[in-house]
Amino acid sequence: MTRLSAATLANAPAGVRLPDYDRSAITPGIVHLGIGAFHRAHMAVYVDDLLKDHPSWGIVGASLRRPDTKDALEPQDGLYTVAVRDASGTKARVIGSILKVLDANSQREELLAAMADPAIRIVSLTVTEKGYCHDPATGELDASHPDIVHDLANPTAPRSAPGIIVEALARRRAAGLAPFAVLSCDNLPSNGATVQRIVTRLAHLRDAELGAWVEQVAFPGTMVDRIVPATTDEDRAEIAGLIGAEDAWPIVTEPFTQWVIEDHFPQGRPPFESVGAQLVDDVEPFERMKLRMLNGSHSTLAYLGYLAGYEHVSDAMGDDDFVALIHGLMTHEVMPTLDMPGTDLGGYRDRLLERFRNPALKHRTWQIAMDGSQKLPQRLLGTIRDRMAAEQPFERLALGVAGWMRYVMGIDEAGEIIDVRDPLAMRMLAIAADAGDDAEDLYIGLADLTEVFGTDLADNQSFGEAVATHLDTLFEIGVVATVAEVVEENAA
Repeated sequence: MTRLSAATLANAPAGVRLPDYDRSAITPGIVHLGIGAFHRAHMAVYVDDLLKDHPSWGIVGASLRRPDTKDALEPQDGLYTVAVRDASGTKARVIGSILKVLDANSQREELLAAMADPAIRIVSLTVTEKGYCHDPATGELDASHPDIVHDLANPTAPRSAPGIIVEALARRRAAGLAPFAVLSCDNLPSNGATVQRIVTRLAHLRDAELGAWVEQVAFPGTMVDRIVPATTDEDRAEIAGLIGAEDAWPIVTEPFTQWVIEDHFPQGRPPFESVGAQLVDDVEPFERMKLRMLNGSHSTLAYLGYLAGYEHVSDAMGDDDFVALIHGLMTHEVMPTLDMPGTDLGGYRDRLLERFRNPALKHRTWQIAMDGSQKLPQRLLGTIRDRMAAEQPFERLALGVAGWMRYVMGIDEAGEIIDVRDPLAMRMLAIAADAGDDAEDLYIGLADLTEVFGTDLADNQSFGEAVATHLDTLFEIGVVATVAEVVEENAA
């Protein structure tokens, strides 16, 4: 079978949506760092929708760690397929908004030159929580992070996302150019303000005058939402049949997509609102809603679901007790912490439950469980802190935290090894090895990770009792019985 490329587009079967613009007329206006699956299912699709009428907003993408995406898309002229799945079937669309993909390790100078080009008005990021080299518990730059230490010693040859941004801004300043806007599309609390603190602090550590100049840079906040499972070989085979060509790295996703953006772009922006994005003055309430309701529920489903033997989120949602747990978590413990007059939180909850049930979207619990030490503070612990401050119960949230602690032991209930992917994996596995089957020792050891729990939660009696009690029950009777017990107790 022929490979997807500009030359093979004309042979695509009827029903496959193709770019509706002349790609040769598109010029870049955005550089995107971290060109992974989520960006290609989300922001790149919004941009693709508007290029026909606004051709100066094409995307130059960059992989910061591995050249996998470049290797997959370069032979395809940057083209790839987005396959939207629900119970009615799969619809394929070829996306052309990504003009080039650079490998930051081997093409660092080309990347920095692109970011310093005056035509680039936005630098966006999806580098995951760990890519910001920060302390998730405080949201501040971790100056001791190995990549930051390297970038301070080698400022013109950076390897971290913050370091690359600072060096590109330094080059623009030296050339007398206005700065680009920095647009984080990651699930960080107050992502715009958080990334602003990180980047500005790094710039100040490099040079006080540079730091003062970087303080004028715009960092609009965003809330992004679309479920994007990892692509499988079965997905590739199905999509090849749909488009009549081989696609090395297609994307599978759901019909739902949401993007809320703070409207602060001094050098201009595409008309994102014309293609379905929501432009607002303050994105934080929407971001908190999504982090706590969707992401908090997802993480809870991931840890408990994986341990219960459910490979996919939809599998876990086939269990009535898991549905009741997540419905109760959102309704009784998360929604009361959200101050959003005029927003139908109950309707949002119901849409989330429907999306979780989507049987066509094979979203692996193991995939969602990755990097939990970076995600827990935003997804569960912030809500717990608010509940404790209001002297309100947080039993279901505590069960989610206990599920994470049980998961990062690295051994499931059948005695099989769990491939724990996390920046703190080795430390957590060592804590688990020392604790053995003692739930209390496991809790004490993991709660002492200040990068996750800060300095307040480990010594909080209410938090410790709630999480440790659930953890002990998970050891004694297992996940399925524990979830059923929590649901029954709260149904009374």
